[in-house]
Amino acid sequence: MNFRLVKFRTFALGLACLSFAQAGLHGAGLSDREQRWLRAAERHERAGWIYLHVEGGPRERGFQHGYLLARDIAECLRVVRAHWRYDSSMEWSWLIAHTKGFIEPGIDSENRAELQGIAEGMSAAGFPTTYDEIVTYNAELEIELYWWPLAAKKLTDNIDVVKKPKQSCSSFIATGRMTKDGGIVLGHNTMGDYVEAVANVVIDIKPDQGHRILMQTQPGWIHSGTDFFITDAGLVGSETTIGGFKHFSEKGVPEFVRMRRATQDAASIDQWCAIMKNGNNGGYANAWLLGDINTGEIARLELGLKYIGFERTNDGFFIGSNIAEDPHILRLETDTRDDDIRLSDVARRVRWKQLMKENAGKIDLELGEKMEGDCYDTCLNKESPDSRTLSGHFELEPESTAPGGGDVPFHPNGTFDAKVVDSRMAKAMSFAARWGSADGSSFDAPAFLAAHPQFDWMEGYLKSRPAEPWVEFKAGEGP
Repeated sequence: MNFRLVKFRTFALGLACLSFAQAGLHGAGLSDREQRWLRAAERHERAGWIYLHVEGGPRERGFQHGYLLARDIAECLRVVRAHWRYDSSMEWSWLIAHTKGFIEPGIDSENRAELQGIAEGMSAAGFPTTYDEIVTYNAELEIELYWWPLAAKKLTDNIDVVKKPKQSCSSFIATGRMTKDGGIVLGHNTMGDYVEAVANVVIDIKPDQGHRILMQTQPGWIHSGTDFFITDAGLVGSETTIGGFKHFSEKGVPEFVRMRRATQDAASIDQWCAIMKNGNNGGYANAWLLGDINTGEIARLELGLKYIGFERTNDGFFIGSNIAEDPHILRLETDTRDDDIRLSDVARRVRWKQLMKENAGKIDLELGEKMEGDCYDTCLNKESPDSRTLSGHFELEPESTAPGGGDVPFHPNGTFDAKVVDSRMAKAMSFAARWGSADGSSFDAPAFLAAHPQFDWMEGYLKSRPAEPWVEFKAGEGP
């Protein structure tokens, strides 16, 4: 008997059982192949984040993802269904039925297999779902924020029926003379509805084909969605949504499909952009901030529907605050006012320019973390965490007029994460991250709902978030 082999198999089985226990699951009823798949995966938690490692072929990766995050995905689906029903009055099953006809055909075979694997993994873990539901869930951002406003007009004469706030993020990328060591520094925070900030994932994807990816995502998504990633090709990237954008085509390729293909397949900025532009459907229209640590070059790709903006440099910076910089996209595809500093996107754009000017030649990881947590309001000209600060707090705003807050006072919307990476970390496939408000403040859901009973529908869905520290994640790390 090969005792070394027995010892290895015992160790591997122990790791698999540990992962099952961490996920609140057990391995009973799994086939030998499924257990073998799971032994290659890893799940653990730290500082509010879930770290997930998956590897192998697409169905294998999907099964690992769906099984080890089954409980988390199920909770996200529970919240998403309720949020969708509240915002639209329609059932989640209605959304699946009315969108799969134009979403599913645009999914390539590899992404399709991974999505199927997620559904299979969840079901094997005791949380049954379907492939169609996982597809709709992955396409949620572009369906709810871009397709639904146009579809809703066909159901009513009230053309203003849909005013769902869009995600509002704050991001920068700098290189050359702007940074302390001349390399690339990228920072990003996500601002969105707190009710959907259920669980956040750092996923390490090691595919059989294509580039390894370390990215932030949500349980059950094959793309980033919150959009912060690094790859072993030396690419880093983030995005901020283009505010006031109201266009969508059912004939294109879903954004979540293009994002995943670009990130896994591209070896350069040009290749990444080409994949994103091919079949562009206007869904989840973003300004993408990209960097190549091999060359020190950075770029900004703005994808409208009819118009595209692109800039690149080896010595400078790009910022994102939800305003299109390309004049054609800004004037012809959005209804954004770019000079009203009462608005969140305008005030944050002004603040980014101030910080870039003040910190030219000094930007590093530590400064990037501070800037993502900045709470200076350029409309009020003082420190005041609110809807207009880079670390957004719409829930503190009594008279919100900001895109992303939906013009609703005290809307529970704002920053719920922050991430920073530089060239050194990217080469090691790692980045720094903070879960919760980028400025380190906490959010008490019961206290908020007691103070603002107009949001009582969120009871049972809205989660508290304690203050968390900055932590570092790395591809291939263990528990």
